[in-house]
Amino acid sequence: MENDSRCLYYLKLTTLFGCMFCLGVFAARITSHFFGASVPSSSSSTGWGLSFQKEGERPQGNATIEQLKAYNAWYARDTDEKILYLTFDTGYESGDTPAILEALKKHHVSATFFVVGSYISSHPELIRQMVQEGHTVGNHTMTHPDMSGISSPETFKKELSDVEQLYQDVTGSEMTKFYRPPQGIYSESNLSMAKDLGYHTFFWSLAYVDWYRDRQPSKEEAFSKLLTRIHPGAIVLLHSTSSTNAEILDELLTRWEEMGYSFGTLQELIRES
Repeated sequence: MENDSRCLYYLKLTTLFGCMFCLGVFAARITSHFFGASVPSSSSSTGWGLSFQKEGERPQGNATIEQLKAYNAWYARDTDEKILYLTFDTGYESGDTPAILEALKKHHVSATFFVVGSYISSHPELIRQMVQEGHTVGNHTMTHPDMSGISSPETFKKELSDVEQLYQDVTGSEMTKFYRPPQGIYSESNLSMAKDLGYHTFFWSLAYVDWYRDRQPSKEEAFSKLLTRIHPGAIVLLHSTSSTNAEILDELLTRWEEMGYSFGTLQELIRES
């Protein structure tokens, strides 16, 4: 009898804690849904993340469009127009960039390639081809560090200015001041320092796991993410090091076009927002 009473007591206690946990989770979700996540403080950092609520609609980000806009930063455009902005992160050359450029040329799409410094040094001919074919080359830093760990404005500036110099040496032109934080890790002070240097910072509202060379997604896996989660005003992040992206890009662009989407540039996004 005593054992039964103890079992009943622990059962009630476990149920109580379970209810408290569920209420806590529910409250957190309600708070996040109605008030949104904020830009991390200057003393903290976070990795850019997304929460997809409904197919075909813009996901919620770590911060809202309006919160980011104060720092000249973006993750999507607030619009109902079926337009998207195509970007590529480019850390090294895997042999897939020529096919990607060919698909973009075929569809008359201008993209932005966020490159690290070593890529400009090792593949100046591809940088020049990007520019000649109407693409923008953006800044993905010199050494691809966790920029949120950099508190010195001078060190932060050097990560960007060294890339600018390499770009000017290769193209003879000044680099467009578009910046993407490596791995999407950022802090408030990062965003402020980039803004002070005249940069616009770009995150994304659609991406998928395409960067592991030895674990490339199948065509079906890629389309299951990139077709169902596309939405008006999307900034799309793909990696130019992906053999899957090189293989599917022509068909992907065609299928987005068949869904009624057109392609804009980040310059247009800034002007029209």
